[in-house]
Amino acid sequence: MSQERHSELGIHPLADEADLAKRQQMVKRARLVVIVVMLVLAAGAARTVISRVANARELQAGTTERAKVFVRVTAARSSAEGQTLALPGTLQGFVQSPISARSGGYLKRWYKDIGSEVKKGDLLAELDTPEIDQQLSQAVAARQQAVSSMELAKSSMARWEALRKKDAVSQQELDERRSAYAQANSNLAAAEANVERLRQVEGFKRIVAPFSGIITRRNVDVGDLIDPGAGRALFVLSQTDPLRVYVNVPQSYANLVKAGQQVVVTQAELRGRKFEGKVARTAGSIDPSTRSMQIEVSLPNTDNALLPGAFVQVELPLKPSGALLVSADTLMFRRDGSLVATVDEQNKVRLKKVRVGRNFGLTVEVLEGLSGDEKLILNPSDSLADGDQVEPTMDKKEGGKKDAAADADKKKAAS
Repeated sequence: MSQERHSELGIHPLADEADLAKRQQMVKRARLVVIVVMLVLAAGAARTVISRVANARELQAGTTERAKVFVRVTAARSSAEGQTLALPGTLQGFVQSPISARSGGYLKRWYKDIGSEVKKGDLLAELDTPEIDQQLSQAVAARQQAVSSMELAKSSMARWEALRKKDAVSQQELDERRSAYAQANSNLAAAEANVERLRQVEGFKRIVAPFSGIITRRNVDVGDLIDPGAGRALFVLSQTDPLRVYVNVPQSYANLVKAGQQVVVTQAELRGRKFEGKVARTAGSIDPSTRSMQIEVSLPNTDNALLPGAFVQVELPLKPSGALLVSADTLMFRRDGSLVATVDEQNKVRLKKVRVGRNFGLTVEVLEGLSGDEKLILNPSDSLADGDQVEPTMDKKEGGKKDAAADADKKKAAS
């Protein structure tokens, strides 16, 4: 075919060698681009795989970390230094008395109000007693009448005695005059006693303090009707120095508390202050309804910092028993008795049965079951079992106490 025919049919002549070299170079470049793209894709895929593997490992590590059971542990300590028993109590005035009226009437005036400090004999209030005043006036008049009757009987008896000497009257008439004189004397004595009684009753219109103290209550005001038979207290007077504290000691500690024993009293509102008192007396018997013994603590209150009626804590020192003391938060109660959860050297839980002694509130005596060097788990879960793996951390409070004790021992050894 001719060249023109080839062109019409789309058949071109072969390129020269230069054109062929160009095409080969373009093919190489295309291959290189494909290889680079494949390498980039492979790197991205590898990065994705590595990232996923790393994330999976982190997730697994986090899951393992969260699966760990973290517990706070503490150590037992010896009770060789003794222990204190903290019991609640209520402050009371050493003497606390309602002040009532002995005579009836109306309150004329009051001189002392709540919070007033009074001395023995100070006037607290006055009553207006019109009925008593009238009765006293009548009694005075009756006494005067009895005096007149006695004088008349006396003079009559004297005349009859003179007439009897002259035998002008009979002995019987003289005896009658003597009897009349004796009766007049008795009537006069009765009238004088009645006057004295009413004067004393009238004196009760002045309400005075029977002892020194503080007025803690005033129940009346001017014009109130006062009836001595109603049992209504006009004032309440309390002696605040010293104070009394009545405490109920459980039966298990009753034999350890003796009269004269020193105690420490604290009040939550008075932080940092401790008040020393002593056991004044004990009941000497156990109340069967509460299984406790009541004791009375005498507490000085010279600055009146403590107020009657306040709630306080009384700390009674007890003799050391030599047993171990553990936190009450370490105990577990199950069917087979009291248990504690300990942590061994491999950080595994070991449940130990213990025999509990006296309960001091925050701490408890352990008589058997512990050697003293165990790590005790605080607030153990009921799901804990022997062999459980845990991650223990020493409780800060207990650790601080332990470090302080160690420092003290070092100082003693150095000295």
